[in-house]
Amino acid sequence: MTTSKNLYLNKPQLQAELDRCLNCKNQPCMNACPVNCNPQEFINHAKNGNYKEAVKTITRTNPMGQTCGLICPDKFCMKACTRSRIDFAINIPKVQATILENYREKDETEETVKQYNGKNIAVVGAGPAGMSAASALARHGYKITIYEASGEIGGALKMIPKSRLPHEVIEKDWDFIRHKGLITLQLKFSVSNPHQLLENGFDGVIVASGEPNCTALNIEGEKDALSFMDYLGNPQKYQNAENVAVIGGGCVAVDCAFTARSNGAKNVEMFVRRKLSDMKITRTEYMELIDQKIDVTTMTSPVKIEPGNGKLSLYTCKNYFEDDRLLPLPDTTIERKGFDLIIKAIGSFADRQNDTDKIIYAGDCKHGGSTIVEAIASGQTAAKILHEKLSDFESEPLKAANM
Repeated sequence: MTTSKNLYLNKPQLQAELDRCLNCKNQPCMNACPVNCNPQEFINHAKNGNYKEAVKTITRTNPMGQTCGLICPDKFCMKACTRSRIDFAINIPKVQATILENYREKDETEETVKQYNGKNIAVVGAGPAGMSAASALARHGYKITIYEASGEIGGALKMIPKSRLPHEVIEKDWDFIRHKGLITLQLKFSVSNPHQLLENGFDGVIVASGEPNCTALNIEGEKDALSFMDYLGNPQKYQNAENVAVIGGGCVAVDCAFTARSNGAKNVEMFVRRKLSDMKITRTEYMELIDQKIDVTTMTSPVKIEPGNGKLSLYTCKNYFEDDRLLPLPDTTIERKGFDLIIKAIGSFADRQNDTDKIIYAGDCKHGGSTIVEAIASGQTAAKILHEKLSDFESEPLKAANM
């Protein structure tokens, strides 16, 4: 089981990763990053012992650099890393997280924030997209109020197992983002109508409320399954579940499986519609599935859930491909008995909304489920759009990440 002890590199490991950098002048790692963070630059600073400049380089484009470093997948900067074509990629995210954990100082954001420009912005949602948008706008002098319906910041990040992402890391990034004079956080404050915020005097609104709805299985007995949101939101409630089924094959389903195992489940089995190679998870997550001895049953779909004798039965059928179409294989439905808990983790969604002149949507509620770095980039893009709508042509442009 991953613990906080190996979330970061120790000094010899950090130095070894820094030394492996080839200092590529074309910077493929930066070009692959949705927020244009420049690993080649911050690694060079760190190599030279200038960790303060390394921290500045990271946080220049990524206000949640430490959180991102712990959970960013390997399909961006690591996939583009030139070393991956020689031996194996530098673990850039972990290098980034380690530098910020050990060398970032408090209140560094004060130097980069301008004075109040007289305009007030409301941000709905304190997840990565909302916090990123608030950070970008504060740097241009806007006064921001963030409204968060729950009792803590993080949005969907709160559902990630603490063994992978301790909540205090999100708080450390928030301390960097938060400017006492320009950003105010209102917890346990739900906003159902963003237009009302405009009527209350805000000059603009960014909605980054995530995806609040769990995708349905549309099978008989689904009411007896638990959504991943309910499970990951309060896993302690289900510590007595010894035999757990997880329906889904993405990173959220994997988080459910890991959480169930850490919760004391003796048997955890994932049911995945498609092939193992189709699972949208990182190599690290795949290896951890093996380490934790979690069964993965592929090419299998749920058909029905049925309670009985205090347990749950999951009826499944096998699938096959025909002309690239996934179809149920006839006469393969079987009953799997004895589950204490069945978790559905096949996705989530939000009711789609269109931007207006003064209301801009960002993050998962606009683009669908995404990685943390993509959510951060979306928040920055939303901030840029709103800034352009509210500013005259002579104002300084607000840069946005590539989307």
